[in-house]
Amino acid sequence: MLHGSRCVRSSITNQFKLINNSLPFNKYAFLTTHNSYAIEGEPSHTGVPRVTVTNQEDNVTQQLNNGVRALMLDTYDFKGDVWLCHSFGGNCYDFTAFEPAIDTLKEIEAFLSANPSEIVTIILEDYVHTPNGLTKVFTDAGLMKYWFPLSRMPKNGGDWPLVSDMVAKNQRLLVFTSIKSKEQSEGIAYQWNYMVENQYGDGGMKNGSCPNRAESSPLNDKSKSLMLVNYFQTTPIKLITCKENSGALIGMLKTCYGDSGNRWANFVAVDFYKRSEGGGSFQAVDTLNGKLLCGCDDVHACQSGSTSQACSST
Repeated sequence: MLHGSRCVRSSITNQFKLINNSLPFNKYAFLTTHNSYAIEGEPSHTGVPRVTVTNQEDNVTQQLNNGVRALMLDTYDFKGDVWLCHSFGGNCYDFTAFEPAIDTLKEIEAFLSANPSEIVTIILEDYVHTPNGLTKVFTDAGLMKYWFPLSRMPKNGGDWPLVSDMVAKNQRLLVFTSIKSKEQSEGIAYQWNYMVENQYGDGGMKNGSCPNRAESSPLNDKSKSLMLVNYFQTTPIKLITCKENSGALIGMLKTCYGDSGNRWANFVAVDFYKRSEGGGSFQAVDTLNGKLLCGCDDVHACQSGSTSQACSST
């Protein structure tokens, strides 16, 4: 920990409660953790000491309780099961494995069960090749009852269902995979059919530039309704994250707004999400929700229920 409290903020603004939940899902922004599973202090589950980087300080339950609403998870075939893992060449090893995926998925199930008005998005960097391997682990974790169906996902840049409708139908878990064939074989949405994303790692942190990542169509491709902005180093260094998660992060969101044909991100993904020199990633999401919901610089300036340029002076 850095000395002093100014490097940590742990409170989120719930835009649904502050403003409304009656707009399409793609009209809101959500705090996203990169490598949500790569948690400091996570004990070895293989019996082999772990030798790999970490990206977060809180466990997944703490992340969700603190307002994180999208989780980036890397899934692998490992030890006859699905595991969350860092890798080399698409393979998981004893010294890079974090935990069986079902452990984290059960945490998500517990959160959704305890918070019936909340929606969680999971974005998978997916290396599971076992047929129906993901379906099995999501089923075993009790998550299928929350599954948002593929049939309701808009194809050509259209609006998503209203958040209030998703909640009423209990379709509160969105899952995206990086393997195209699983959309057909398992009914799991192929991320790049629905979302654009900027370059991750150091390539996405160059001031004044917001290139798309290779797998994504260009950021200005309006046939995809969702947009994710990555802002984290290729190699995470906790001690400098405070600075990165502050003014530079909001600056990048504005750059990406311009490079995407004037649209604001729905997801902002960071490492060590609570660390900043001020409002940090929480303030960044407040800014995005302000822009998306009422055209204001902060969601707190939106007048309740408003969807137009009605900004309060406070």
